[in-house]
Amino acid sequence: MRKTLNQKAWFFVLPVFVLVAFNAAIPLMTVINYSFQETFGDNIFFWEGTRWFKQILQSDRFHGALGRQFFFTFLILIIQIPLGIAIALSMPKEGVGVSICLVLMSMPLLIPWNVVGAMWNIFALPEIGFLGHSLNALGIDYNYTQQPFAAWFTTILMDVWHWTSLVVLLSYAGLCAIPDAYYQAAKIDGASRWSIFRHIELPKMNKVLTIAILLRFMDSFMIYTEPFVLTGGGPGNATTFLSIDLVKMALGQFDLGPAAAMSLIYFFIVLLICWVFYNLMMRHEGQS
Repeated sequence: MRKTLNQKAWFFVLPVFVLVAFNAAIPLMTVINYSFQETFGDNIFFWEGTRWFKQILQSDRFHGALGRQFFFTFLILIIQIPLGIAIALSMPKEGVGVSICLVLMSMPLLIPWNVVGAMWNIFALPEIGFLGHSLNALGIDYNYTQQPFAAWFTTILMDVWHWTSLVVLLSYAGLCAIPDAYYQAAKIDGASRWSIFRHIELPKMNKVLTIAILLRFMDSFMIYTEPFVLTGGGPGNATTFLSIDLVKMALGQFDLGPAAAMSLIYFFIVLLICWVFYNLMMRHEGQS
């Protein structure tokens, strides 16, 4: 008998396409339109071609913000990934302690980003904040509103507190998925704790660590709310990352054309690095 195709299922998928169109495709096309034109308001546009892209790529301001962004992301990854793995290894595998640890690890992730920035803004104030007042009481000259190093230290500490839990939860899930037979075989062979981690736990966590690194890279490279609320990009331009500089250009200076070109360059940098990194990780996993 001849089968008839039922196309009604597309009606269930249609809302997804509409949602994606309004949240991704249409805004992207709008940004592309602005990146090749200039406007002074009243919906009047003047064609500029690739002028804004050349201006952004040759700008020292863009290079400085991009360098700060890469450096921040590098520091975040080398701190949070090992720290998250270490915390996950120290968490219990059974008993009531599991629930307590999971709840504690989940709590920072539930706090909105702007609230995190506001909390640390107060927490680190040199006069009344617990962190700032304690460091100054110990004889350490600390003022994140005036010292670039203190601003960087506070921003990194804030992000580590907020997002290390994500790495912990992913790593813990990977550890719990390892069968007990591997540990029993290692115990019979007399393997050391380091050998168990190196030859059993770390290889078995490859996939979850790949996800953790990709998520943390993308989020740290596009971070905006927390450092903006905490430092506003200061002191000076010390913590002005790409996202903050982009908002200043678009909303502060109303340079919509250069801001649109910068946002597209920003987007392609993130997309390219994630694609390269993911393929390298998958190739390494296939060879192992």
